[in-house]
Amino acid sequence: QVQLVESGGGSAQAGGSLRLSCAASGRTFSSYAMGWFRQAPGKEREFVAVITWSGGNTLYAESVKGRFTISRDDAKSTVSLQMNSLKPEDTAVYYCAAEARGRYYDPSYAYWGQGTQVTVSS
Repeated sequence: QVQLVESGGGSAQAGGSLRLSCAASGRTFSSYAMGWFRQAPGKEREFVAVITWSGGNTLYAESVKGRFTISRDDAKSTVSLQMNSLKPEDTAVYYCAAEARGRYYDPSYAYWGQGTQVTVSS
């Protein structure tokens, strides 16, 4: 089992920045690809970013590419999402996920955090 706990959500003005963190406990963190997803009210959960188990590869949704950066610290069992140049359409609950069971951009991960709210005002 893997437990994931997100933190760092909150409110920001458009153009501002927020940094989300996800702390993992349980099984070997370093062996999992780690992803971030988000879900806005009335919408399906959508892929944001993923970082492979080695940290050598990252993948971003087109909507956040160039603005968001995913990183991981295996020594601390954490994965972070630095969000810059925020837009109102980034408003959503953000979820951390571990161990992809299918394609990295599909919400088919084995483990999920409880989510953290991000609200961006114009």
